[in-house]
Amino acid sequence: MKNATLHQFEVFAAIARTGSFTKAAEELFLTQPTVSQQMKQLTKAIGVPLYEQIGRKIYLTEAGQAVLQASENIGLCLDQLQEVIADLQGLKKGNLRLATITTGKYFVPRLLGEFRQEYPGISISLQIGNRQQILDRLANNLDDLYFLGKPPSNLDINIRHFLENPLVVIASRQHPLVNEKKISLERIIQEPLIMRESGSGTRMAVEEFFNENRLQMNVEMEISSNEAIKQAVYGGLGISILSLYSLALEGVHGPLAVLDVEGFPLQKHWYIVYQKSKQLSIVAQAFLDYLFTHDEAVSIAQIFRKPL
Repeated sequence: MKNATLHQFEVFAAIARTGSFTKAAEELFLTQPTVSQQMKQLTKAIGVPLYEQIGRKIYLTEAGQAVLQASENIGLCLDQLQEVIADLQGLKKGNLRLATITTGKYFVPRLLGEFRQEYPGISISLQIGNRQQILDRLANNLDDLYFLGKPPSNLDINIRHFLENPLVVIASRQHPLVNEKKISLERIIQEPLIMRESGSGTRMAVEEFFNENRLQMNVEMEISSNEAIKQAVYGGLGISILSLYSLALEGVHGPLAVLDVEGFPLQKHWYIVYQKSKQLSIVAQAFLDYLFTHDEAVSIAQIFRKPL
């Protein structure tokens, strides 16, 4: 057992978490043969089978469950050691693991700029995915902090209100509704809507709004990418409802226009969340404190409060 390595425990934990050699290899940026070889060596070091493979699914044996618990304990001890060392070094080193839903990619990297300048030795990992992918990461405690537009209600988490997240109706600048004022919702539902997939935070907020107004959306197309939606709108396939932050790259005077629709913008919010049972690392706590003590977040919000 003394021949088992930390890397083998890490690989085993990834297999247990994903239930797949292939997915574990993708998560750890390894080849599948490397993952298989690491598990052969770990099984040999432990001396008993750690898992059973039925079809493509991996099931842990009783010994495997014990090894998984040991792997998690080792990871926790290493994280605690890292916190102590980072504290002793005055945050000169350390890791910050963040995750955000796709719309967050328009502003979260900007928030990291000044923080990285203040702490240049910090290594930062930013995972970007759809709502379900980020909720899965949150449930499995894979990151330090999570940026969400709609926090889950089924998890025991800390929730910090962070920024406003206005949802706006967008159209191509050639669309006949661009110059109209106070467009009614009844008029909007006559237009083909291009929306995010069911289950996304934006889609849920928009559906809730139209349900409250007893109106049925005319969803013509579902696309799981904000950028693809903007291209479809630009191409004249319909209109859409997205976070104003999704226009950050083009600017509010770019090829897409924000329509003047009654009830819009929908004033939603961005939240930072993490599990209540989680002890934030010194680095993560420093970043959280930074966000709520600097003016950077406010200045980013101000960019999108200018007249459209």
